[in-house]
Amino acid sequence: MNAVIRAIVKTAHHDCDMDVIGFLDGYEGLIENRYREINIKDASGILALGGTILGTSNRADPFHFPVLQGEEYVYLDRSSQAVRNFNSLGLDALIAIGGDGTMAASAAMIDMGLPIVGVPKTIDNDLWGTDVTFGFDSAVITATEAVDKIHTTAQSHHRVMIVEVMGRYAGWLALSAGLAGGGDIILMPEYAYDIEAICDQVRTRNAKGKNFSIVVVGEGARQVGGEMVVKRVIETSPDAIRLGGVSHQIAAQVEGLTNIECRVTILGHLLRGGSPSAFDRILATRLGVEAVKLVDAGGSGLLVTLRNGKMDSIPIKDVAGRIRTVTPDCDLIGTASSLGICLGFPIGADPAEHYEEVKPARRQPKQTT
Repeated sequence: MNAVIRAIVKTAHHDCDMDVIGFLDGYEGLIENRYREINIKDASGILALGGTILGTSNRADPFHFPVLQGEEYVYLDRSSQAVRNFNSLGLDALIAIGGDGTMAASAAMIDMGLPIVGVPKTIDNDLWGTDVTFGFDSAVITATEAVDKIHTTAQSHHRVMIVEVMGRYAGWLALSAGLAGGGDIILMPEYAYDIEAICDQVRTRNAKGKNFSIVVVGEGARQVGGEMVVKRVIETSPDAIRLGGVSHQIAAQVEGLTNIECRVTILGHLLRGGSPSAFDRILATRLGVEAVKLVDAGGSGLLVTLRNGKMDSIPIKDVAGRIRTVTPDCDLIGTASSLGICLGFPIGADPAEHYEEVKPARRQPKQTT
C-alpha cells in the first residue's frame, strides 16, 4: 500500500498540481475526521516498506460502524458523517485502496455522491475485474519459500506435511504456491475435497518410493458435503468470519486412513508481512499513477485494473459483492492436472464436475441501530 501512496503523492505533485491528504485507518479515519497531509517528503523512502503509513481497519464499514456503548457494541450508520467530513474539507476525490469489502462500501458511498476511484489491494487475489491485485505476488513468494523449507523435513522424516495458506474464499494463493513449491496435493475452496482421493495420492506416492507428500491447502478448503472451518468470529467486523484450521482436520483424517504421520504448518499473517516484491512495487506504482490520472480527468466511480497487461478501469459497482475464483478453465488448473497433482478429487477427473461457486460465509453484525 505504501507504494500506491507514494505513486499517488508523486504523480499528484509532478503532473497535476494537486495536494493530497490521507485518512488514517481507511474509512474509519473518514468517519472520525482523522487525516494528515502527505507531501513529497512523506512519500520518500516508503516504496520498499510493507504495510501502510496511514494505517488500516477491517471494521470501518460506514453503514455498520461499531460503537461501544456500555459493555456492548451497537452498529450505527455513519455514512452521512463520512460525506459531511469529505465535503467540509473541500476535497475533489477520494482514492480508496482495498479489496472486496472496501469496494462494496465504496459502491454504496458513490451512491451518496462521493467521487471515488478505487485501487485493488488484497493478497488473496480475489477481487473481480482485474487480472491480479498487488500484494498477491509477495504473498506467493513467502508461501513458496515456506514450502521449499518444509520439503527437506518431509523427505527426511517420511511425513505428510500440510501447509495452510490464507486466501479466504478463493484458491489463488494455494494454487500458485502449491505449483511453485512443488506441492503434491493442492486444496482450494472452489473444489470440495474427497479425503479418499487425498489418501490415494499419498499411498500412490509411497508405493513408488516417494515416502513423503506435500499438501498446500487454502484456509477456505472444505470436505465434500462439509462446511468451511471457522477459526473465530469478530463481531465488530462487517466481514465477521475468520477462517482457519482446516489443515488440522485434514491431518487427522489422513493419519487415520493411511497410518502415515502428518504435520501441520499454518502460515497465517506471515504472508501479509515483509517487503513487497519487485512485481508488486511496480504494479502498485502503476495503479497509483493511473488512479491520479483518472481523478485529474474527472473520473469517478471507477476501479483501476490491470487487464491483459495494460491499465484499465471498470465501474466499482460491477465489482461490489463479487469475488474472483479459480474456475475450471483457469490455465493453472490444467497445468496442475497435467503434472499429476491431486486437487482434492481423483486424478484424471474433469475439474468442471467438481467445481462449486463459492458463497462467502459472511455474517452481518447481530445488532444494527
